[in-house]
Amino acid sequence: MTAATAAVRRISTRRAWAVLAVGVLAQTATTVLVSAPALLIPVLSIDRHLPLPQAGLLAAAPNLGLVLTLVAWGAAADRFGERVVLVVGLLLSTACALLAAVPAGPVGFGVALLAAGAASGCANAASGRVVVGWFPRERRGLAMGIRQMCQPLGVTIAALTVPGIGAAAGPGAALLLPAALCAASAVLVALVVVDPPRATRTAAATANPYRRDAFLLRVHLVSALLVVPQFTLSTFGLVWLVGALRVPALTAGLVVGVAQFTGAFGRLAVGALSDRARSRVGPLRLVALVALVLMVALAAVSATGPTAVAVVAYVLAATISVADNGLAFTAVAEAAGGFWAGRALGVQNTGQFLAAAAVGPVVGALVALVGFPLAFLVVATTPAAALPLVPRRSGERDHL
Repeated sequence: MTAATAAVRRISTRRAWAVLAVGVLAQTATTVLVSAPALLIPVLSIDRHLPLPQAGLLAAAPNLGLVLTLVAWGAAADRFGERVVLVVGLLLSTACALLAAVPAGPVGFGVALLAAGAASGCANAASGRVVVGWFPRERRGLAMGIRQMCQPLGVTIAALTVPGIGAAAGPGAALLLPAALCAASAVLVALVVVDPPRATRTAAATANPYRRDAFLLRVHLVSALLVVPQFTLSTFGLVWLVGALRVPALTAGLVVGVAQFTGAFGRLAVGALSDRARSRVGPLRLVALVALVLMVALAAVSATGPTAVAVVAYVLAATISVADNGLAFTAVAEAAGGFWAGRALGVQNTGQFLAAAAVGPVVGALVALVGFPLAFLVVATTPAAALPLVPRRSGERDHL
């Protein structure tokens, strides 16, 4: 390696990590924005005298907007590049959050939240795409594991700040925080992010990867199935610990927090493992298998106890249930190639969000009907169904 080549590689490495850091901030900022309304339900119900169903509908508005625009943002990233999409989307997110902060009736507030969620989809598609583009294959798993820590990080920041601000100064004031984070992220993206180099535009590079084989569709389906145990445990974990196991509320909250923390680092660890294994699908299959075993174990200990064992089983199951996210994201981007990665990641996210949205009502009704142990056992069928769908071989293309 010549001195000039080594210098270029060092510059590229520094730029990759800088882009990753800004991408993490952008995704974290939009996660805080989308998460904030759900944390304002008590304020909306008590201070604004909104019925709980109406407050819940307002809380769901950003996620609805997000789902509706993910593929469109991905297509825009494929067409115009990641940097411009991130800057425009983050500025729109800022404007919509500020609009939602202005006192208005429920309809106006809901429309602003819907628009804020729609704008925030830019980070889901473009920030992951730019990270994959800048990191070489042997470091992409680790990089995407770090990037996928944004979701629990953003939820944690929102949980620590939004309820207090909302209670003290009202729901509008609470939305000024995500507005400020999105604005700061937009500035940093404009200053730091550079679109990764792309392969030459050829017929092979620009060909629709969905027509080549079923790899992408299989990964999308596997990811949607593996979202079910993840959101089951995050949505009903606290209720199960307090209501079924009689764990004190403060202790139960701590257990859920620990599970979120370990899950974030679990994504990083599995991503690094995929780099060492030189495969995304092998570790993805392992995650699905371990998720199946742990959900069955959780169903068993939920029925028989003891409580301490059940708590440990919950933390382990919650940790492994989120570990597939970075793996699947990386596999999708690599298989789609540089000219289709944005759209493919948009489809990936859309499928996961739709599956996650179904977990609350479906699993909630299942728990009410048969109880937690049997409900956990039924949920275990989703990683079981995912196992045979995991592709046997990598779908990576050379056009990144």
